[in-house]
Amino acid sequence: MSTPLTARIVEEHANASRALPPAGPTAARRRTALAALTASGLPTSRDENWKYANLRPLERLRFVPAAPAQPVAATDLPAAIPGFARYVFVDGAFAPALSAALNATATAVTPLCAAGDAAGTSAAPAHTPGADADERFALLNEAFATDGAAIRVAAHPEEPVRLELVFVASADAHSGASYPRLELRLESQAQLLLIERHVSAGPGASFVNSAVTVDVGAGATLHHYRLQELAVRAIVFDTLCAAVGRDACYRLHGINIGAQSARSTLAVRLTGERADLRLAVVALGEHQQVQDTYARVEHAAPRAHTEQVFRGISAGRARVAFNGKIVVGSEAHGTDSRQSLRGLLAGPEAEIDVRPQLEIYTDEVRCSHGATAGKLDENMLFYLLSRGLEPEVAQRLLKWAFLEDVVAKIGVAELRRQIEERLALQVPEPFARAESA
Repeated sequence: MSTPLTARIVEEHANASRALPPAGPTAARRRTALAALTASGLPTSRDENWKYANLRPLERLRFVPAAPAQPVAATDLPAAIPGFARYVFVDGAFAPALSAALNATATAVTPLCAAGDAAGTSAAPAHTPGADADERFALLNEAFATDGAAIRVAAHPEEPVRLELVFVASADAHSGASYPRLELRLESQAQLLLIERHVSAGPGASFVNSAVTVDVGAGATLHHYRLQELAVRAIVFDTLCAAVGRDACYRLHGINIGAQSARSTLAVRLTGERADLRLAVVALGEHQQVQDTYARVEHAAPRAHTEQVFRGISAGRARVAFNGKIVVGSEAHGTDSRQSLRGLLAGPEAEIDVRPQLEIYTDEVRCSHGATAGKLDENMLFYLLSRGLEPEVAQRLLKWAFLEDVVAKIGVAELRRQIEERLALQVPEPFARAESA
């Protein structure tokens, strides 16, 4: 589908071709991705699963990979988590001076540009990014990304590997885009604790288009913590595609706080019998922010389990949306799936959109869903006021409790503390004092 936007993308790709590998399997993947993107086009607001996203900025953005606009120092990054090997990427490019040695752990961590075509094929997951119409921004990433991380985790029965990836956006959107890229594979029985952060170097209006592919092998366990804390003027499109094998366990936690406009597409396919997915997302929007998440989970094997939890708060004139879709295939008998989607309105002009969806093509399943959107519980607010709390403090305490049932499930204590402190910055000073008392 040729449009002025796709024509401009093709033109910018041709102009950027000198910075991209000219031959080999990676170049072939780029050409395939660009051809598929040209044929399908990027989503529009007329696409059902994109009607809550803000796509208007695409008309004025540049798509060429941006060069880092400013040097990034270790002091510009969030505090490191003890016991985790940290790897930093600035505008999608590996920053060795800010990172641990590539052989710091027994896990194979390889920058995609250094590994060349070998990394691009060895870490490729079972699910092809962009195969679904809602994953077209992953095609854009594959066509333009110049670097990223390829991670392969072998079996570690004693204790999980601990890695932290920090993707920093420094360039302005008018100079180009940042393309963070991660290709992750866990072999059979492997264990990994992974922290994935997206942050900004300064207050610039960056354009970030990230793509993550995950393959969780049979019996493997992955705890994946994703934090989106970009600057308030940033625009971000994020696509995660995952395949979860037999008896594997995937715990995916998303915290979406930053950016002026953010869209996250999560596509998880449970390919093996008894695969287990627990997905929990928190999103905060204020002023005129847009926080939109679409999560599609496909049960393709028997006796798999899914738990999907969302908590969102919208204040000011913000829009916070979560569209959760569960598809149970004809071979997926014995499926156990649960959805709990809750949104909280914190202002008369704020908007919350929560949408649970179920598609079931077999019998012998247990699927449930619940979705609510509303204001603070007046009875609980009255109770706190009757105990002498100021109205502002009482409201913020209720908001904190609304989010904390998800945040409390984060298993890394130091990371949980950092997230709680970051969430406290979103509330007035009286509440911060009440929390620390």
